[in-house]
Amino acid sequence: MEGVTTVTPPHTAALARLGHALSDGVRTRILLVLRAGPATPSQLVEALGVSKQVVSNQLACLRGCGLVSATKEGRRSWYRLAAPHLGAALGDLLELVVTVDPECCTPDGCTCA
Repeated sequence: MEGVTTVTPPHTAALARLGHALSDGVRTRILLVLRAGPATPSQLVEALGVSKQVVSNQLACLRGCGLVSATKEGRRSWYRLAAPHLGAALGDLLELVVTVDPECCTPDGCTCA
């Protein structure tokens, strides 16, 4: 195993949190949007086409999972991925999905769900 020599309960718990986060389409889409850089909840609402309440609930979950962090700037909160390498890992997962089932994701959207 590269990088991790011993698998501990905290390692498995962290992986389970990532799995939980990715198990919801809106949470997954939020993470993918945040790969491009920080965003406010209003920007996420616009990008995802869901209600402010849905974005707020999913951001709370992602914060609880330790995958996103928030920074206050005046009256706005900016959300970003909690770790820089998370964006690269999400990109690797996307690449894996397309490798496993290349017909799954096209420019018109994903049909694998």
